Amino acid sequence: MTLLMRKSITLRTSLLFTLLAAVVFAFMGLVIRASVSHHFSEQDSSALEGKLELIRHILLTNESGDAERLRRQLGDALVGHHDLSVRIRHSGGPELFSSGHASIPDAVLQKTTVFPAKGALPLLTWSSEDATYRAVAVRVLTPNPPQSWEISIAVDTRHHAEFLTVFERELLVIGAGGLLLMAVLGWLATRRGLQPVQHMAHVAEGISAQRLQDRLPATDVPVELQPLARAFNEMLDRLEDSLRRLSDFSSDLAHELRTPINNLMTQTQVSLAKPRSAEEYREVMYSNLEEFERLARMIADMLFLAKADNGLMIPHQEPVNLRQEIEAVFEFYDALAAEKMVALSLQGNAIVTGDPLMLRRAISNLVSNAVRHSLPDTTVTVRLITEQEMVRLVVENTGDSITRDQLDRVFDRFYRADASRRRSDEGAGLGLAITRSIVRAHCGQITVASNEGKTRFQVTLPITPAPLEATGVRE
Repeated sequence: MTLLMRKSITLRTSLLFTLLAAVVFAFMGLVIRASVSHHFSEQDSSALEGKLELIRHILLTNESGDAERLRRQLGDALVGHHDLSVRIRHSGGPELFSSGHASIPDAVLQKTTVFPAKGALPLLTWSSEDATYRAVAVRVLTPNPPQSWEISIAVDTRHHAEFLTVFERELLVIGAGGLLLMAVLGWLATRRGLQPVQHMAHVAEGISAQRLQDRLPATDVPVELQPLARAFNEMLDRLEDSLRRLSDFSSDLAHELRTPINNLMTQTQVSLAKPRSAEEYREVMYSNLEEFERLARMIADMLFLAKADNGLMIPHQEPVNLRQEIEAVFEFYDALAAEKMVALSLQGNAIVTGDPLMLRRAISNLVSNAVRHSLPDTTVTVRLITEQEMVRLVVENTGDSITRDQLDRVFDRFYRADASRRRSDEGAGLGLAITRSIVRAHCGQITVASNEGKTRFQVTLPITPAPLEATGVRE
């Protein structure tokens, strides 16, 4: 049963609803029972005070002092009241009158109060055998002849107790039936209320790698489930985008690996087609070595990105002078820039905390990309701007503008804005993807903008990034 409750929201909710209803019913039953009992107490008090007033009137009008005549008047006044017991005596003296089947104890007469009293008379209670009695005891003074009377009137509450017993039994039966009905209705209501969840589950069951286009109707579900439906749809959007990127990545990877492997196979087959000299074999091996180096670089870059995706990059934290790193990168690309007839310009200074090797690699990728895509007789400008706790590194070059569709993909792996670029010196299209991983590993952001022939990459880095146990990025 406990295991079933853990697994079934419907059963758990209906049982909780029934439990709450049981608490409410029990509280209402106690209140009703107390109210009925209080009503009986007030009813008895009113009846006793009425009879007490009648007895007092008889005592006050008995001016002759005839005790026998007084007993007859009292007996006539109490005819038909079988549940009443009366006991009257002179204060501290003999008993004058007694009637009823109950014997009122002396202890009750000893608690008399002067009548008429201010406010309601206190009710005295005692039990005898199988019955409970309520009584009032008063002292009445008569002027003619001057006497003091102790009067006690008791009423048998047995019929009240019997009624309460039957009433309690009926309350229990009605309450139990009501709880059973509430449990059934609560189960049906909960089951009906969870139908949108079942519909969501049905939609989720039909989703697969080939059917990621289905979405939950967020506007047709209850308000409480709309955040869940939106979150589920957003998750499907991310999965669909990731699957598309993975499919594109697999295709690009296969294409990038096929080219050097085909080159290696072709050159090897040609060299083996007929006997050749040692010098010719040496040239083939040098050519093959270039292809192997290209494959090695591609595999190293892929391994780097794989580590970044799984949070395995742990940047070495130390102060890094970005100006010095950029100057070192400029020195490395000076020959390439001269060949392209492109000038290199550096403005500003900045120091951040991070891994110098990783940051130099990111800067090198950005500068290399800018130099390769710049028009002749233009300048690649790198600016360092310090703003409060952040540093902005801007790399700007003049060349062909990148379209908006291409801007969304420039950081994708193996992506090239110009699909015709397949020369080995252009790289495998992993440089910007690696740069983004490095920037994210340093708690930064990288953006790109391109218009009117100006392309601008902007990297924003915190001067002192938060300490990370294992920093990585997630695509």
